[in-house]
Amino acid sequence: MQIAVVGGGITGLAAALRVRQRAPGAEVTLFEKTGRLGGKIHTERADGFVIEAGADSFLTRKPRGVGLCKELGVSGRLVARQAQHAGTFVRHGDALHPLPEGFTGMIPTRIDSLTGSALLSPGGRAALEDEESVPAPEDRREESIAEFVIRRFGREVYERIVEPLLSGIYGGNGERLSLDATFPQLRDLERRYGSVIRGLTASREQGVIDAAPPFVAFAGGMGELIEHLEARLREASIQTSVEVVALEPRTGGGFVLLLGDGAYTEADALILATPAPATARITRAFDRELSDLHAAIAYGSSVTVNLAFREHDLPRPVGGYGFVVPRVEGSDVVGVTVASNKWPGRATEGHALFRVYLRAHGGGDLTCETDDALIRAARRELNETYGVAAPPMLARATRWPESLPQYTLGHAGRVSRIRQRVAAHRGLFVAGAAYTGVGIPDCIASGEAAADEALAHFGVADREAPSATA
Repeated sequence: MQIAVVGGGITGLAAALRVRQRAPGAEVTLFEKTGRLGGKIHTERADGFVIEAGADSFLTRKPRGVGLCKELGVSGRLVARQAQHAGTFVRHGDALHPLPEGFTGMIPTRIDSLTGSALLSPGGRAALEDEESVPAPEDRREESIAEFVIRRFGREVYERIVEPLLSGIYGGNGERLSLDATFPQLRDLERRYGSVIRGLTASREQGVIDAAPPFVAFAGGMGELIEHLEARLREASIQTSVEVVALEPRTGGGFVLLLGDGAYTEADALILATPAPATARITRAFDRELSDLHAAIAYGSSVTVNLAFREHDLPRPVGGYGFVVPRVEGSDVVGVTVASNKWPGRATEGHALFRVYLRAHGGGDLTCETDDALIRAARRELNETYGVAAPPMLARATRWPESLPQYTLGHAGRVSRIRQRVAAHRGLFVAGAAYTGVGIPDCIASGEAAADEALAHFGVADREAPSATA
């Protein structure tokens, strides 16, 4: 049984591990076109700082993040956010305003927490208060996130609260993103309760929803997860700096994979754990419709800048985990995380580490800017907001061009058609952030599900994966 996994990000690694756990005798080969594993999870450790180039944490309410860590025997390495620095802000004008309490799924359910806040005008607060009286539409047409939130809560709630939080998750435009593909539970609450706030409140009282889902990270940075996975996959064949550029069906079943250097290899089953644009290229000659469906999935870019300072160079202590910036503020910045406040061990004693997220969509491609230009933009934001004028002692700019899948209107239909086309090819499976979830637990679950499907193709019965300490 030869199973090839294409893509060495968290999805592909989770898929490869799942195969190894459930079918130890299987021959697993993983192909990654770059020189390292992990995809957009990458941690640099320099001069006592823990610098994240990609995701800095994951949600615990989605089970497969913590679940995989337990199976690897490394859940003891997970750390929570530092409670003494709790607090997130929204920049409105020249001031930082506390994010209202009682948030669930980006929606403020504690309306009283907005009393006296300058985030919303009296008219904006009135629209929020009236949400419970807004009727649900009779038709079932698909809406964008912006359409839904503005219809139910008013434009100010969307522009000043929901949009900046949304940008931090998807890095995209809420006027194009599909509500049904991103936050279907909000639509469901509207249908069931006639009000999103009423539904969220009822769910929370029933213990269904945690009002503040906790995030966790690894003590040494999210790169630890990749290191542990790589260690557990020692018996698999890991081929880095090897690109799969095309595939074709093999006589008698299975696939022939064409590699970037012109060589060929074969597999009895194939899991494509690649971003949609790469999947489109790989399947172009194999299945034109499948390729076109993947090419139709839009992607956004991500740009971040990490800056470290000595605390005595800061004009005043910086509180909270950071802040987000609404698009209507006209800034190049999406938000700022005070990494040294948010997570323990991210900076040495007497130092502060900031992570600035720059707007890489809807206004020019910042991924083409030089490091100096990106660092200047990040420093300008820290200067204007926190008064930090000193030069940083460390600066790192990271670009992820076309790295964030955008679940635009019609996404669910595209994914359904992709599933149909994939099912027409025995032994072919797809997984990753392009389909039903962009977070780390989503990607882990997607990779594992593809592995289970691949093993079922060979008649391997489903069973619980063994833990690392079993």
